[in-house]
Amino acid sequence: MKKIFVGNLSFGATEDAVRSMFEAYGTVESVNLVTDRDTGRARGFGFVEMSVDAEADRAIAALNGRELDGRALRVNEARPKEDRGGGGYRSRSGGSASSQNNW
Repeated sequence: MKKIFVGNLSFGATEDAVRSMFEAYGTVESVNLVTDRDTGRARGFGFVEMSVDAEADRAIAALNGRELDGRALRVNEARPKEDRGGGGYRSRSGGSASSQNNW
């Protein structure tokens, strides 16, 4: 199974339209268009999962740069999500709480 990043989608792109494009190259397991958590509006990118790696590679080669709704798509193999860290407390001065001088 290969996960494919699809970028530069128009905000009006639908999962059905993206699925149709990729199904021309093989079996599509899932399509996920990313939306803004607060507004619910499309963010202009998404992910497609294809079950056969060779079919996914053909789709990437054929669809990268192809236009959908007047926009040239950016299609490539998805990279693992970066660990953004976080969760730690930061003081207003920008340093971590543990590095602040205690008076």
